[in-house]
Amino acid sequence: MAGAYDDRDGKIWMDGQLVEWRDAKVHILTHALHYASSVFEGERAYGGKIFKSRDHSERLRKSAELIDFEIPYTVDEIEAAKAATLEANGQKDAYVRALAWRGAGEDMGVASARNPVRMAVATWEWGAYYGDAKMKGAKLDISKWKRPSPETIPSQAKAAGLYMICTMSKHAAEAKGCSDAMMFDYRGYVAEATGANMFFVKDGEVHTPKADCFLNGITRQTVIDMLGQKGVAVHERHIMPEELEGFEQCWLTGTAAEVTPVGQIGDYNFEVGALTRDIAESYEKLVRS
Repeated sequence: MAGAYDDRDGKIWMDGQLVEWRDAKVHILTHALHYASSVFEGERAYGGKIFKSRDHSERLRKSAELIDFEIPYTVDEIEAAKAATLEANGQKDAYVRALAWRGAGEDMGVASARNPVRMAVATWEWGAYYGDAKMKGAKLDISKWKRPSPETIPSQAKAAGLYMICTMSKHAAEAKGCSDAMMFDYRGYVAEATGANMFFVKDGEVHTPKADCFLNGITRQTVIDMLGQKGVAVHERHIMPEELEGFEQCWLTGTAAEVTPVGQIGDYNFEVGALTRDIAESYEKLVRS
């Protein structure tokens, strides 16, 4: 599948039924388009099975609750919708995007309690998120934008509006020839990349930013568990910018990123070392098991 995302063959599950890809549309006065009242999940299917699918469906409903609406489908119904979309598109290895939003209705201001909540699921083939970075390590810029305080945003919601500064940061990074950007949080601690969590290695131990103001990713949690099973010490803590110079290895985690090595962040360089390669290979085996 290739081409613009609004002009492809296939099916999209929308509000309880499968529709033709090109017919999956919303009105221009859809509330989410104006006020970012939407939440989503990014998932991957391997061999026809979505990795940690139910965890993603549960988080989708939780994200909606955090931004003050309720998805009119149960976790079981969301699971069935994802399976039906993969089957309709004849896909075994695919990216899965589940999305819920406040649609067009009686309200067209900030408040939208009377508007219907809608949901869709789309699936498509999508390769490595960072291209050949899986082999040589991604190059990251350092963003000027910071992850906000959880007093200002629902930081544990995977909500569309929270990605605005991520988009801006990634565009600025790409303009400099980088794959992505690392973001600090509102206190100045190392936080995450624009769509992935971060891990660092020093003296055989792993350090990862404490997810207290940004999304605690499902892949992040999976990798922490994997490291524990391997007997590797993991420190979830606040990381100061000046510590970057002392780390030997770095990698990113996320459904799209999977486990991607990092070779450079700004002026700091990292090796694609043995632990990075081991965890990347172990993750590849896990998701296909």
